[in-house]
Amino acid sequence: MLAVFEKSIGKPPIELSLPAVGRKCLNGSPEEIAETFRSWRSDSTFYCLSDSNFLALSHEGENPVYPRSIVVMDDIFCIFSGALYNTCELRRHYGLSRQATEAMIVIEAYRVLRDRAPYPPDQVVKELEGKFSFILFDSKASTLFLSRDRDGSVQLHWGIADDGSLVCTDDPNVISEACGKCYTPFPPGCIFIGGERLMSFDHPMHKVRGIAQEDDEGNISGVVFQVDLLTRFHSIPRTDSAANWANATTLIEGD
Repeated sequence: MLAVFEKSIGKPPIELSLPAVGRKCLNGSPEEIAETFRSWRSDSTFYCLSDSNFLALSHEGENPVYPRSIVVMDDIFCIFSGALYNTCELRRHYGLSRQATEAMIVIEAYRVLRDRAPYPPDQVVKELEGKFSFILFDSKASTLFLSRDRDGSVQLHWGIADDGSLVCTDDPNVISEACGKCYTPFPPGCIFIGGERLMSFDHPMHKVRGIAQEDDEGNISGVVFQVDLLTRFHSIPRTDSAANWANATTLIEGD
């Protein structure tokens, strides 16, 4: 799976750009990234959005235990890789039919959060029991929503292309080709909402920091995101506004 979003939509953490100095990328634009993916994955299907944003799905090399799928409902796109173990319970909870897939469940969970839930997204993602990663994009609200299970069982990488676009994929070769050194695994057990913040759904009150990795010469060679248990948010606003899901700015250091 692959998704590319312009910087104004993805709004990735600034730490992803730290290894940019001196990098060399063969594919810097969304069009070039798409062409590379298409040449490597002949069965790929593309879903083109506005301003060169797109999602793509391929079943080539798919792990049968963690299959990939895509669903589009009411202008919400969701690429899901993996498996949920409590689908029956989740279908009942969200009032879905027996035919509802994992991607459909994730879309419905997102819609509830966006439209009427009085609690933040960590509470909902915690209810997803299984091994998974997903990329969800609400094209009407221009909202990007990413997550990965707490064990990191299913791959998901993200990085910055030459033009500043955010690239998300489960293929390490694709992300390396597209982003050079400016990529890293998406942190397990975390949620990212474009324009808001990266957060842990097990430790939502603590900041997730990007930690620079240096090579022997002192140059930044990569970034790893980790939960900082010494930095704590005062509170997480619990409103029904998608714009305020993670809008907590006051921190307590050394708590």
